[in-house]
Amino acid sequence: MEKISTPSRTAWIDYLRGFVTILVVAHHASLAYTTFASFNKAAYISSTHPVVDTMRWIGMDYFEDFNDIFFMSLMFLIAGIFVMGSLQKKGTGLFITDRFYRLLVPFFIGVSLLMLMAHYPAYYLAHGNFNLKDYVIDFFTVEAWPVGPPWFIWVLFVFNVVFAVLYRSVRPLINKLGERLANCANAPRRVLFIWYLLTWITYMPLMLWVGAGTWTGFGPFDFQLSRVLLYFGYFLMGVVIGSAGISRGIFGSHSLMMKRWSLWVLAAVLTYLLLKLSEAPLKEMYGQKGWNPLLATVIYRSIWTLSCTLSSIALISLFKKLFPHANRFWQGLSENAYGIYLIHYIFVIWCQFLLLETGLPVVIKFAVTFVASAGLSWGITHLIRKNKTIAKFL
Repeated sequence: MEKISTPSRTAWIDYLRGFVTILVVAHHASLAYTTFASFNKAAYISSTHPVVDTMRWIGMDYFEDFNDIFFMSLMFLIAGIFVMGSLQKKGTGLFITDRFYRLLVPFFIGVSLLMLMAHYPAYYLAHGNFNLKDYVIDFFTVEAWPVGPPWFIWVLFVFNVVFAVLYRSVRPLINKLGERLANCANAPRRVLFIWYLLTWITYMPLMLWVGAGTWTGFGPFDFQLSRVLLYFGYFLMGVVIGSAGISRGIFGSHSLMMKRWSLWVLAAVLTYLLLKLSEAPLKEMYGQKGWNPLLATVIYRSIWTLSCTLSSIALISLFKKLFPHANRFWQGLSENAYGIYLIHYIFVIWCQFLLLETGLPVVIKFAVTFVASAGLSWGITHLIRKNKTIAKFL
């Protein structure tokens, strides 16, 4: 293992962020091949994915579903970890300015140019032609300016600004909560309870009110309404954890919480299996036995929130265990993760489109799409980051 100097960062957390970014690429690569995929020619924005293949496999359903439960929540938690340190170093004004250039400028480039490049095949599948003028008009009117993956970036910007504005008022409380949580480093059951309770409270009430799959917004400022409090809760949890310092507390090297990584991984797998096994009995209970659908939903989503909690803890503790030192491959991935996240959707959709008529098995189509999209977006990001101006944004 080759040591690399990373004085201002915590290597394993950066590597975890890079890994979750790759999971995002794989997640999008799978969406054309799920058994529940559907395509709406009248408005492809209403489709489950911009390209939907006729070849499906239920294995893609499980892969997509497992990721969807936790990975964006974990991304927001990771994003919150270094916020306190950055605010202390830069001050509120400079911090918000920096977030504007690092988040909002790439967001507008992403939704105005990159997503326009990405969705072109969807227009062809809906209308049978590549008329560029008609496509652009349709993109901004009928499809209402699809946001794609950059939704995460503008929401994260809002979270950063909200916390920065309140920073001076809430700093004593955040530091106090950080210290209390850090003191639970050797009380993993207590941390699990707190983490699960936060997940349940920030997700369940709003989900029951608006529905699990509800998105809303205006123009490209789209977001998943049912999860916005969950994401903000995880962002704040990251802020609290980071306030006490990564080298100590629940993420510290001597933390019993981190030392039990194998148990967290096993618990995450078993909880997801329980979630899937509970679906049929719960449907039968409210379908044939007259149970209240609300009760069945609460039971199912309570297991769902536990899966979210345990999968997040499992990945965090696993990466803490796997990477006590810096690693060149993962260093390269983490350095280019932001660019990969921004541009991978172009390659995902075009690869899926070009593979539609090939007759290849689903697993091969998925693998080709994933490897090509991850590799090309990584390579392009690496090249364009050689430009010092672009590197400031990525």
